[in-house]
Amino acid sequence: MKRNDALKRLHGKRRVRSKVSFVIAVAIGAILSLAPLVRSMAQESQISETTRTSLKMHEPDTFGQDVDFLKRHVDTIVLGAAGKAQVAVVPAYQGRVMTSTAAGPDGASFGWINYAHIESGESTPHINVFGGEERFWLGPEGGQFSIYFAPSAKFEFSDWQTPPLIDSVTYPVAEQNENSVTFRHEAEIANYSKTRFQLRIERTVELIESGGSLGIDDGQLEWVGYRTVNQLTNTGKKDWSKETGLLSIWLLGMYKHGPETTVVIPFNKGSEQELGPIVNDTYFGKVPAERLKVGDDVLFFSGDGKFRSKIGLTPQRATDICGSYDAKGNVLTIVKYNQPGPETTDYVNSMWELQDEPYSGDVINSYNDGPAEPGEEPLGPFYELETSSPALALKAGETGSHIQETYHIVGPRAQLDKLAQQMLRVSLDEIEAALGN
Repeated sequence: MKRNDALKRLHGKRRVRSKVSFVIAVAIGAILSLAPLVRSMAQESQISETTRTSLKMHEPDTFGQDVDFLKRHVDTIVLGAAGKAQVAVVPAYQGRVMTSTAAGPDGASFGWINYAHIESGESTPHINVFGGEERFWLGPEGGQFSIYFAPSAKFEFSDWQTPPLIDSVTYPVAEQNENSVTFRHEAEIANYSKTRFQLRIERTVELIESGGSLGIDDGQLEWVGYRTVNQLTNTGKKDWSKETGLLSIWLLGMYKHGPETTVVIPFNKGSEQELGPIVNDTYFGKVPAERLKVGDDVLFFSGDGKFRSKIGLTPQRATDICGSYDAKGNVLTIVKYNQPGPETTDYVNSMWELQDEPYSGDVINSYNDGPAEPGEEPLGPFYELETSSPALALKAGETGSHIQETYHIVGPRAQLDKLAQQMLRVSLDEIEAALGN
């Protein structure tokens, strides 16, 4: 069967597979960054004794310990420092939210942090893997409009490079108060087809002080919520067009895995003839049935950090919300974004090849870390929740945006269960039973 026919049969008019995705690049980059440490007898020894002592090396690390670690290595802004709900943001990592807490410095820290790489102070080829529970990226990753491959480069890892704009450049602080910080950065970037984009990035991270869009009734719940408003402006004199390539805003979050952590993603019901496949689960080979269960209008995906796998939903299937539940830690996580109307179907495709369908990409993705090969150490481990804006066909001077809210909620099971049913369409019992946790 010809490649194009196979693609259409497996995945309609959208991508079915990706030779490599962000996570493969991240894994290899991390391996490179840790090469000098391979002689260590154990993975824990990759962190210095000073760091080990200060962090006390217990799980879970507290927010205060993580902030202390970050501040020793990089300028760190803490939003909401006077209250229980706090968020740590790093300008040098493109205004990245590194972690957050619902219970002050002594509370649990929700973001995954790559201590070894940060402590090394080294810059690594291809990508710098700092971690963090929400980072700003741009798409597409692959294809003729990729911004990760130079013109005429092969779509192979040796030629793959995360643009410094979203990897190693510090975003200057434009405005700041105790609960909000705004970053603004201007740059120019070119894609594989030699189209040049003059652009301005503006990113605001703000602590959500009331119930937010979820309408959380505090009661006995402890929670932290933050909103990021991410804007991309065409500062050039030419309009951006589909024919020469478009950009998208891509937000990715790394969270701490757990043996009883389950990703929960509601989806739009409908036949495959009408809406296409429910989920793309073939990024790294088909996800085993015990790790992915597709219900009537909700799917469940393991976030245990033991098996490398990734899933994605199209704009036809995705709703404006996804989340996870850590049954062991009793933490409900909700990610909500400003989904455009159903008429918006153009999303950039990150497949690593010249593409027949460059605007048939995913809207929501989730990744579960694990060994790339048997016997190898995983990158984290961690799990990810990701959302993307549509492809942005911006006219000269026009601005596109992607807004996302992230919540971590802990408290009495009955109240968490009520929220889960309201937001994710399922009870906590159903979540725990779905994958046998």
